[in-house]
Order: sequence, then structure tokens, then C-alpha cells
Amino acid sequence: MKKQIRLLMVLLAVAGFSVKSLQAQSYAEKMAATVMTVWKDSLFMDPGRPARWTYDQGVILKGIEGLWLRTGDPKYFNYMQKCMDFFVNEKGEIRTYKQADYNLDNILCGRILITLFNVTSKEKYYKAATTLREQLKTQPRTNAGGFWHKKIYPYQMWLDGLYMASPFYTEYAATFNEPTAFDDVAHQFIEMEKHARDEKTGLLYHGWDESKQQKWANPQTGLSPHFWARAMAWYGMAMVDALENFPSENKKKDSVLAILKRFADAVKKVQDPATGLWYDIINMPTAKGNYVEASASSMFVCAIAKAVRLGFLPASYIEISKKGYAGILKQFIESDANGQTNLKGTVTVSGLGGNPYRDGSYEYYMSEKVIVNDPKGVGAFLQAANEMELVPTLNTAKDKTVLLDDYFNSEKKKDIMGINRSYHYKWYEMYNNGFSFLGNVFKSYGVQTQTLSDAPTAKNLKNADIYLIVDADNTADNPTPNYVTAKDADEVYNWVKAGGVLVLLHNDKGNAEFEHFNLLGDKFGIHFNEDSYNKVINNDYTGGKIEITAGNAILPNEKKIYEKEICSITLKSPATAVLKKDDLVIFAVAKVGKGTVFATGDPWLYNEYTDGRKLPLEYENAKAAKDFVSWLIKQVPVKANNTKK
Repeated sequence: MKKQIRLLMVLLAVAGFSVKSLQAQSYAEKMAATVMTVWKDSLFMDPGRPARWTYDQGVILKGIEGLWLRTGDPKYFNYMQKCMDFFVNEKGEIRTYKQADYNLDNILCGRILITLFNVTSKEKYYKAATTLREQLKTQPRTNAGGFWHKKIYPYQMWLDGLYMASPFYTEYAATFNEPTAFDDVAHQFIEMEKHARDEKTGLLYHGWDESKQQKWANPQTGLSPHFWARAMAWYGMAMVDALENFPSENKKKDSVLAILKRFADAVKKVQDPATGLWYDIINMPTAKGNYVEASASSMFVCAIAKAVRLGFLPASYIEISKKGYAGILKQFIESDANGQTNLKGTVTVSGLGGNPYRDGSYEYYMSEKVIVNDPKGVGAFLQAANEMELVPTLNTAKDKTVLLDDYFNSEKKKDIMGINRSYHYKWYEMYNNGFSFLGNVFKSYGVQTQTLSDAPTAKNLKNADIYLIVDADNTADNPTPNYVTAKDADEVYNWVKAGGVLVLLHNDKGNAEFEHFNLLGDKFGIHFNEDSYNKVINNDYTGGKIEITAGNAILPNEKKIYEKEICSITLKSPATAVLKKDDLVIFAVAKVGKGTVFATGDPWLYNEYTDGRKLPLEYENAKAAKDFVSWLIKQVPVKANNTKK
């Protein structure tokens, strides 16, 4: 009976139903619990040997990070930070790391350092990440500019190395303003495919030796003998993760997208039709001793699903990931007697050269151990599960766009590079005052997040479904604020009347501008008063408590949220109160023509309230953000979408 129930759950997941709705925890959450049990603060791979800075940990922590970004549960962020703090001291120095090794494997954990810096603004994480960036500046290269995999492997490019370095390279470039770096990243993928791709199958060989001196290297081509699944999978994951940060205007982006498409087509052809999985030597399923392998299968599922989500591959390719994920759950996931969820079927390592020497033969690949809960497999599964658990909602609003105002709220601040950037309630910001978590919620429904840095004209609002204005500037925020004008109010009113959904998240006295902003609010019967309620003293969060009565139209699944130091709202027709605290209006809604306006006196869904690091979990702002976004999407008239150009 248990097997039948499990099979039913797998089939439902493949059909598009959320596995989480059938379980107390998702598979990602269950596997994360295993991670935090087996490796409590860092990776101790071998008993008796000290933990070392290793790419294995980077694979796991990207999975943990994805789970934190989806759930806002602080235990995942705390685990990430604890693991990195085990290695990174207050000076930004990294224990056990040696730049002189010029080992690309040592770069991967830098992605977590960038996240920690973006969230906490602690300079030590920036310094540590910059140390890794410095390695790439002097990393030995092939004659055509491809990174050597390691200093001890001269003139060799491995598929593995693209994952170890390229995603970090692009994240660093995007975060710290290195626009020219993207051409170099693209060059790594182009150079690797140029030498390693087999024209007949489209598959890529594990490694290439430019010098053609290695015993494993073909004397004519310099290529290793076989197509190793995890190497191919590393390469695919690397492309998708790197492309996520590529500027749209980069001239080489299309070349990498074309490589990704060729990669996905080749991977589809060698997917096992019976299990949905991939064999260790990917093109030899019937060879003696060959086996379906967990880490590569997880990576293929993740790479293709993420590429579909980001629009890099056509939507039809999601079927590859659905079939693969169902096979992973059936073949590799099991629970032990203690209730711990484990991942079977990961090969510990496969390499080329070294000591003892690995000759790249089929017999060599089959000789490596296959174990339970190898960190590379566990991390890959975590990342795959995060992607697949997003699939059921992604098509909800894939044709919709939310615009975040950067005109009425246009505060500027110098970043660590000394560059003036917009800040305070922006999509990209991961620290307390940012809206990255709210942006993630919109994206989980397929909504495109964009920013409007100009006045709201009919032209600028034409393709927007939802327009979000937060905390209009006063002179304390911005010496030269862009105040709302009567013309602005008319433009927005006409857009709402035609079917737009306007969201006004204001602030309290002293923290926002009221006189001009009310030119807009008053259009809809919503007047923000220059006062302040729900005072919170230090960390006495009870002052910001707002209880939700059963049956609330916007938040039907929450009992308690948090808004502190909010302005009161006076309502006239057509506005009505949808949530109140005694006589204080918390949520107001107005219907005008085909459109809808939502208003509240606090920017209540910024990261400080939703990422779990500060606000106690009893306040359900993170959960409420999902219901709120779902409600906003439902307010958008279908006809409004059909008229978008």
C-alpha cells in the first residue's frame, strides 16, 4: 500500500500537482533536514581529517539558498552563514584556501559569499569573494583564453570547471559592476564547446588537453575518451546559472543560448525512456556495469527546468525535467528507519590524470564508488527539487508584468564600489529594505518583474498589469524628490480604469511625503493621513501585530501579520476597508472601471518582514506575500492581457 501511495504522489507531481500539498514537507525540505543533520556546520568528508574549503559544500549551499529564498525560513540562511563563517574570518581571509593552487574548484563557494554580502552588507564576505575574483584574473589559460582546470593540470579544460567558475564570475560581475567580464565568461563556454562537442551526438567529452600530452588524451584531438554524465551536467548547470546574470545587451549572450539549446537537445536524446534518468557514461546504457546516476540526473533536471523558467528554452522542454524528476524520486530517494530522507546512487568522483593516474577509460569510470548521500548528489537534488517545486505555479501568470516604481521613490546611495545606485524597496536588494523576496514571489507565479524609473505615462504603463508604488520620497529621503503631479495622477487613474492593478504601499509621518502623494490616492477615495500608529519599541513585536479574521478576501490562509508605524487611511467611495485593526484601516481596496487599487500605510512586504532573519515566524508576512500576489494576479482582467503589445 505504501508503494502505491508513493507512486500516486510521483504521478501527481509529474502531472503538475504540488507534491508539497500532499506532504507535511517538500522533498527539498526533507533533504535539507538531512544535510543539516549529517553536516552540522561544514563538510567533514573524511573522519579524522579537518574540513576544507571545497566545491562540494558550494553545491549543497546553493540548494539551501534556493530553499531559503522560497520559504523565508531563517534556519536555511543561518546554516549557510554558519558554514561560511567556519572558513571566513573577520578580515575576509579563507581558511585552507590557497590562491597559488589556481584550482577552479575553489571558486564555487564564492557564490554563497556574494549572497551573504548582499544580505548582510558585511565587508568580510566582499573581501573573501574578491580574493576568489583575483584568482580568476591570473588563472592560467589555454592559448585561446580558456581557463586551465587547475595549475597542476596544465592546458586542460574540463567541463566541470565551467560550473566551478562561470556562475560566480557572472554574479560577481553583475554585483560589482564589471560589464566587460561577461564576454570572457561567454568565451569559456564557446571555447569548451568548440573543442569538446561531438558533432554526431551533440554530447561533450569530459576533458580536453590542448597540449595533447596526457595519456588520457586522444593524440589527434586532445579529447578524453568518454562522455561522463556529471561533467555534461556541470556544463549545463553552469550555462543556465551564468545566463541568469547576463545583460540582455551582451553580444555574446545569443551564442551561449544557442549552445544551451544544442546541449538540451543532446541530453534529451540520451534520457533513458524507461526510468527518465541518465547513465553514468551517458551514451552507453547497455555497457556492462553502467548505471543510472543520481547527481547527473538531478543536475539535468535542474538545468533544463531552470532554463525553461527563465525563458532560455521553450516551455515544452519541461517534460524532460518532469520525467527525470519522477525517476529520481522513484529510483534514488528513500527514508531510513529514523525517518531521514537519503539520496542513493551518486558516484563519489571521476576525474582525469592525477596520482594515482586516471586514464579516462570506461573501466576507470566504472571503478569509482557509488554511495548514499554524497554531497554533490544531495546538493544537486536540492537544487532540482527547488526548481521542480516551482513548476506547478509558474504558468499562473506567465504573460503578466509587475512594474516597481523608481521615480516617486528614487533614493540613491553609493555601493561598496562607490557607484550611486537606486536603493530602498528595489527588486535587486537582498538586505532588509529590499524587495527581493517579494520579487521572488511574483516570479514564482511567472510574473515578470520590471522597474519604472520615469514618470507614469500612458506609454510607460502600457505593458504593465500591476504597478507598485512604495514610500514616496520626502526631502529627508531625497533632496530633489519627484512629487506626484496632477498629470501623473490622471495618467495612473486612466490606466487603472482601463484594467490596471495599482498597489500603494505608503509609510508613516516623517518617513514619506503626503501632500502630493494624496493627489493620486484621493483619485480612488484613499487618503493617507500624516500620522503614525502601531508603534514598536525595540524588539517588542506585539506592537505591530495585526490579526486576520477568518474569510479575509486577500489573506484567507493567515491569522497574524505585522505592520509597524503605519499611517492611518481615510476612505471615501469607491474605496472600502478589507482589513481593520479596531478603527484603524489596514487594507483598503477600490474598484474603478475595470481596474483595482490596493492600499496600506506600510511597505509591509520588504525583506525585513519576509526573509525570516528578524521577524518571528508567528507573523506570517512571508506566507501572506504569496496569497497577496495571488490575489493581485486575479484582479488583472483577461482582456487587459490580450491588449498588451
